[in-house]
Amino acid sequence: MNVIELLNEARSRELTVIIQYMAQHYRLESSGYGKLALKIKNIAIQEMKHAESLAERILFLGGVPTTKPDAPANQQQEISEMLQTDIGLEQQAIEMYNRAAQESGLQGDHVSATLFARLAEEEEDHLDEFQNAAAHLARLGAAYLATLTD
Repeated sequence: MNVIELLNEARSRELTVIIQYMAQHYRLESSGYGKLALKIKNIAIQEMKHAESLAERILFLGGVPTTKPDAPANQQQEISEMLQTDIGLEQQAIEMYNRAAQESGLQGDHVSATLFARLAEEEEDHLDEFQNAAAHLARLGAAYLATLTD
């Protein structure tokens, strides 16, 4: 896969998580879980910045940024399911970015490799947030959920 294809693959994944996280944000907000909704909204905004960084790099290299997500959003999930979905998405992103960084470097595009490495690091932060929330929920149940309300 050439670097532009790697960048577009990543952008497509970012578009998916933006849609997923914003759908979760809206649902959580309307259900009264404003604190968790805000955390997920802020991560979605960071993902939007990732998608923009990828698009800028694609354009610089002479490509056309994709506008298609790579999967539909999961709807109507319970909070524990949402967190497991998000953990999976972040784990996949980290794996993809590490692979893309390595491949870009092999193709001699160290700027794209650096971009992918930075994004992998930021996705690790998101993964940590979701894993912590899932662990608190598993350990404390409804008591933890009560702390997430407005």
